[in-house]
Amino acid sequence: MAIAKRGLVLGATAVAAAGVIVTGAGLHLSQSKAFFEESPKEVIDEVWQLIDNTYVDATFNQTDWEAVRTDYLSREYSSPEAAYDAVREMLELLEDPYTRFMDPEEFRNMQIDTSGELTGVGIQITQEEETDEIVVVAPIEDTPAFEAGLRSQDVIIEIDGQSTAGMELNDAVSLIRGPVGSDVTLTVRRDAKQLDFNLTRARIEIHPVRYSVNDAPEGPVGYIRLTQFSSNAASEMKEAIEDLESQNVVGYVLDLRSNPGGLLYSSIEIARMWIDDGGIVSTVNRQGVADEELANNRALTDRPLVVLVDGGSASASEILSGALQDNGRAQLVGTQTFGKGLVQSVRSLPDGSGVAITIAKYLTPSGRDINQQGIEPDILVELSEDEQEELSDNRDRIGTLEDPQYRQAEELLLQTVRANQNTAIEPQ
Repeated sequence: MAIAKRGLVLGATAVAAAGVIVTGAGLHLSQSKAFFEESPKEVIDEVWQLIDNTYVDATFNQTDWEAVRTDYLSREYSSPEAAYDAVREMLELLEDPYTRFMDPEEFRNMQIDTSGELTGVGIQITQEEETDEIVVVAPIEDTPAFEAGLRSQDVIIEIDGQSTAGMELNDAVSLIRGPVGSDVTLTVRRDAKQLDFNLTRARIEIHPVRYSVNDAPEGPVGYIRLTQFSSNAASEMKEAIEDLESQNVVGYVLDLRSNPGGLLYSSIEIARMWIDDGGIVSTVNRQGVADEELANNRALTDRPLVVLVDGGSASASEILSGALQDNGRAQLVGTQTFGKGLVQSVRSLPDGSGVAITIAKYLTPSGRDINQQGIEPDILVELSEDEQEELSDNRDRIGTLEDPQYRQAEELLLQTVRANQNTAIEPQ
């Protein structure tokens, strides 16, 4: 993906940013909420302390973090909203788009996101670093945005006629969100074209795993498409693999294209279904302490595997594909992944708000730091504009031989299957 990223914010789709660990603040909500409302400075101090204790960069972006606390606590705040604005201003000093404050409504939406439900139009968006343009990372399948034909790397230039020039990412998210059944018009720039998409917001239960069997001369091929790493992704992946194993597939194509990520533990659980032995991911905090997640000898299959990736495959998708690639468990086909290698801890605050804090970076098993670089596929297969248009208009062709990237992935898989079959029948 060629754009420089300043933030992968998925709130517009009600999907959590990838590589997320969700934790609580450990305070009693009702009593503390009243206290926070009476003393707005408390939320500022709470966030400051969380950053002070856990933020990945011990220099706080070369900022005197103690002086920041003194400055912001010396001010007077007339309301919780004024304190929220101050928290956001304080966090901007870190220049980290992934460390962000969420007011109570935004935090409730985030909690819905990780539960496997979507509220909104179904897109993930980011902000291009140099131009500040709002860019689509990927639409989520079976959402209004996907049905309408929005694509990865579309640039959103207007929301309901309001220009996004100079607009903050959170403001764009707020404008795109809205009540279920209400409408929003997104105007995008795609190459040299300007397109309008009239979308109706919806609440949709998302099933992140879909699978099917494709016939081939060498035997049935299992195709699994994983669209996000939500709380129900691992259980659905397990069901898919077990069902396909019962159908005696000869191998698998795992499709992670346009998967923006999700929960960190979900990617680890799914990796363990494919990898029997070896590392999955290491997270390194500001003290340099590495926490390595390993396979646990409980893989559900050892059949050949090929993984499809593209520029919309981010964070948890990169954890999974990097682990499979580094362990020699699978080859990757498609285009370079998004390049988000940071882990956030999402903490609830006593007044119902929350904060996402970058607490670590993650490395693939071989030690690759993919942040802002992404993962290169073993075999590069790009889709032309016409091919993207064809698949967007005919979704039933995704994951079939009419899908050029899938076709290459299946051929690569079947080469391995044929090699294994020939080895099996050689005289001993």
